[in-house]
Amino acid sequence: MDGAWFNFSFTDFSYAFLSVLLEGVPFILLGTLLSGVIDQFLPSRIMVRYLPRNVFLGVCVSAAMGMIFPMCECGIVPVIRRLMAKGLPVSNAIAYMLAAPIVNPIVALSTYAAFKGQNAVEFTVLRLAVGFIVAVLVALAVHNLAVTTVLKKGILTLTNAEPTGGMPLPAGGFLGRIAAALRVAVADFLDVMVYFVLGVAVASVFSTAINQEVILPLALNDWLAVASLMGLAGILSLCSTSDAFIAATFIAFPGVAKLAFMVFGPMMDLKLLFIYSSVFKTRFVLGLAVGLFVLIGLICVRLTVVGI
Repeated sequence: MDGAWFNFSFTDFSYAFLSVLLEGVPFILLGTLLSGVIDQFLPSRIMVRYLPRNVFLGVCVSAAMGMIFPMCECGIVPVIRRLMAKGLPVSNAIAYMLAAPIVNPIVALSTYAAFKGQNAVEFTVLRLAVGFIVAVLVALAVHNLAVTTVLKKGILTLTNAEPTGGMPLPAGGFLGRIAAALRVAVADFLDVMVYFVLGVAVASVFSTAINQEVILPLALNDWLAVASLMGLAGILSLCSTSDAFIAATFIAFPGVAKLAFMVFGPMMDLKLLFIYSSVFKTRFVLGLAVGLFVLIGLICVRLTVVGI
């Protein structure tokens, strides 16, 4: 297909596709290995035991827990479901759910690597800071909601049950748990790679085949640029450990739009709409999506003053 707005070159596409793919895969692998270890070796009750009783401090600590217990957004919902069953308040669970896929060392490292030569330090710090702030604000808002308006009936029953102890040791003891962690990591890796490969392909076509003059009106207006890249992040459904490599390819767009892409995507995308709906009521999930879109958009547009 050729035209004034579309000119596909397989050579250019292959180069862009492979370069982004090979840069992002190691971070996905590392992230999924950590997810497997956390799944099998972290007793859920530890996070509940040491949280401050003050609502604001508890939410802030929960949002920062990703620095110690990093988790990909693909596997975060089963984790918070277990944590809520062991007594973790819903607002704290929301804070961890939204922040952990962004506020963690793996994402910080991958973001810095992806934006080398493009104000890497500023992008990394701002991504983690905005992700933390958004997670805290949303969690505080959820704290004021009735639990019955947030959780599905089956999950609400589970959270009202008596908290249970730690995870039982799998057959085979420690080695059995290692094997289970590897199985979790492999499953997460394969699941994430499907979305990542599709996302890289779309992004590679976008960056090599689309006439940049077509999207220039969007890129020149901060509001349109931020909104369009958040919408793209929702469609691509990328993993937070690798989405920075794709965001960095959107050269025509301002830095605030790339930042919005990297904050909104790990918190809300097409796959997460379905995953969240397994725990939260549909109305709450839709409201969360709209709220995150507006809040992240407003914050990122205001950040034009920092000149990224």
